[in-house]
Amino acid sequence: MIKRTPFQFHYQFQFSNGQVKEYRIALDPDTLSLIPTLSVETPPEWVGLTYKQCRDCPLASNTHAHCPIAQNIMELVETFKAVFSYHDCTVVCETAERTYSKKTSVMEGLSAIFGVIMATSDCPVMEFLKPMARFHLPFATIEETTMRTASMYLLAQYFKYRDQPEIKFDFKTLEKHYAKVQQVNEGLLARINSVGSEDADKNAIVTLHSLSQFLSMEIDYSLSGLEYIFAGRYAD
Repeated sequence: MIKRTPFQFHYQFQFSNGQVKEYRIALDPDTLSLIPTLSVETPPEWVGLTYKQCRDCPLASNTHAHCPIAQNIMELVETFKAVFSYHDCTVVCETAERTYSKKTSVMEGLSAIFGVIMATSDCPVMEFLKPMARFHLPFATIEETTMRTASMYLLAQYFKYRDQPEIKFDFKTLEKHYAKVQQVNEGLLARINSVGSEDADKNAIVTLHSLSQFLSMEIDYSLSGLEYIFAGRYAD
């Protein structure tokens, strides 16, 4: 059996003073779960499952000592907690297929990384986002994210439809998923608010929270905003 190569993303934050901060992400090619790069015998208190635990968290403390997302973002939080989020820098993301680069803020770069980590940390609430993490698009706009989210969801529904032809192709389930994502974002923000003297990591979560709130509350409106792209182009 051929062993498949992990999917990898290499992030660099390049500052004007010559300082460079790096972060690497690797995903298991079969499960799309994050492959941890940091092992800590005694994680900090804020990583514990019951520490400011998310509302309606499906995990139990007798089976999970730590929040899986918090455990995986621990290294990133510790790396960037003393960096102001509004500092400008050049963020570079290298993948096996191509390299992305953008002059932007630390916050936007961290938001891109947080998105991958949150989706691939084996939190049951975030499981539906793993396919998007596999095809990670750094610095995506709201319009791009809406398009990718809707497309991924409908493709998943198509695969279900082949065995369950009675299923409906609507976005009610997706809206429910994103409502739960809001709860996870709020819980993570509460954790991170207790760590660090600056605001880079906190603002990254705020950005993700705003995005998930937009998608869960305005999914019909945002999709309508994309209708002009398809008008008359997929006629029978």
